Amino acid sequence: MSNLSDGTSADTFSKNESIKAASNHLRGLIKEELVEDTPVFSDDSEQLLKFHGIYQQDDRDRRKEARAKGLDKHHQLMIRTRIPGGIVSADAYIAHDDISQKWANGTLRVTTRQDFQLHGVLKGDLKKSIAGINDALLTTLGGCGDVNRNVMCCPEPKADAFHEHLNRSITSIVSALTPRTAAYHEIWLDGEVVRSSEPEVEPVYGEQYLPRKFKTTVALEGDNCVDIYAHDLALVAMRGPNGSVRGFNVLVGGGLGRTHNKPETFVAVARPMAFVQPDQVVDLAREVVAVQRDYGDRSNRKHARLKYTIADRGLDWFRAEVQKRLPFPLQPPEPLRWKPVDDHLGWHEQGDGNLYLGVYVENGRIADAGEVRMRTGLRAIIEEIRPEVRLTAQQNVILAGVKPAQKARVDELLAEQGIAAVESIPHAIRYAMACPAIPTCGLAVAEAERALPSLIRQIASMLDELGLGEERISFRMSGCPNGCSRPYLGDVGFVGTTLGKYDVMLAGDFDGTRLNRLYAPNVPIGTIPSLLRPMFIEFGANRAPGEGFGDWVERIGFESLRERAEQTA
Repeated sequence: MSNLSDGTSADTFSKNESIKAASNHLRGLIKEELVEDTPVFSDDSEQLLKFHGIYQQDDRDRRKEARAKGLDKHHQLMIRTRIPGGIVSADAYIAHDDISQKWANGTLRVTTRQDFQLHGVLKGDLKKSIAGINDALLTTLGGCGDVNRNVMCCPEPKADAFHEHLNRSITSIVSALTPRTAAYHEIWLDGEVVRSSEPEVEPVYGEQYLPRKFKTTVALEGDNCVDIYAHDLALVAMRGPNGSVRGFNVLVGGGLGRTHNKPETFVAVARPMAFVQPDQVVDLAREVVAVQRDYGDRSNRKHARLKYTIADRGLDWFRAEVQKRLPFPLQPPEPLRWKPVDDHLGWHEQGDGNLYLGVYVENGRIADAGEVRMRTGLRAIIEEIRPEVRLTAQQNVILAGVKPAQKARVDELLAEQGIAAVESIPHAIRYAMACPAIPTCGLAVAEAERALPSLIRQIASMLDELGLGEERISFRMSGCPNGCSRPYLGDVGFVGTTLGKYDVMLAGDFDGTRLNRLYAPNVPIGTIPSLLRPMFIEFGANRAPGEGFGDWVERIGFESLRERAEQTA
């Protein structure tokens, strides 16, 4: 292995770096192991599969039973489809739903980064599942792994020049940052193995790809519905005359992963770095990724995200290093101002005579559960009406391009399957999110998706009782400290520490511009409502006009909050 650009020796590289370097551009032995009559891939292939959008997991609910019977874990795989901007055709949605029924666990999962996830796929069904996704003109390549992952964008389907320009920019960014390896087509789609005397080249990623995952999002000026501050690279499209995109504000260094009891790991918000012209944004994105490729920490994966590179070397250094690689000058970043976040739920006009409907999906899980038959309802609408589908950063679904004459029929189909209109959903539930956690995620130390529904209904009932039911307060739960549900950017965050216990984080804000902080560690889930109740009482009585809950907590401070809570209790 060669040294890094700064002279760092390759001798100290982590095991993952050796696996990537020896993988022949992400091939490894995946193709050979795929046909073996075993339920699991090897450790090296498990790491390489992530680049192909696949996580090897097991059903943790069945571990104890398997151990008691002397059996191995119930191995299964999760497939993540990369969906730029969350835009899915009706055909692609139906293809994913079909795959979920044939080869997965019967549900679709909308992620907080506008992807689809299929859970519970067995090894023998993996190739068929990925082929089905590609037949629908989508891919899983780059859904996970040490590359730039799905490029997010505000999903609102507005029909105007600004959005058209923005969509072209996103398409170009995605094309520039997608891995070039032919391994994906060779393994999953029976692509021809091309023999050439010319070596295969990854122009952006090189032989070892990035030191760690890299996340990019694109936001619209004034609209932070995609949580730009959580990302390695955030691009904010600024409006110009006649509906044009005037340029992009560039922010870098966000990231919400950390490790319990390791203070050297931390969460960080992205920081403003520059402003670039519309025709410069692709080159800018490519070189930001390239600097992280060359200088990110390859010896310690817990210190390998861009936020650590910037923390160690400084934002000024990073900006200068990016500037060296560009043929145009970086301009200073412009001030950013945000309107209250819109989750785009309910019926709206989209500017071309058609309508779109944002449908609330609790924790992103599209399933038939009890009286709410979300999977059946969405499938019926998409088959009959044929809308374009858009996935939101809040794990919801937008049905776009609905003709006004079809509105009543869509409402009828939803009602038939018990899917509530957004106006009837309590705000606390509407503005809550959780990651999948147990039983599928191997990193989870606590429940999230299965624990939040009961807890958030208790909280919603309490807020309603206190006259605060209409408040916009965001609640986010994660089953581990890695932050997939972005718990550190909510008014209130619940971060799992062990089964049944959570760190309670407070003083973020609804618009996702400020990190919250640890207020109470290791709180049993059953006592969380009683912990929050006195705070909500004080908030209702003493907040300033228009002040949000997180802003109120930030203003009065934790010490004062504890004193007031004791007096109220």
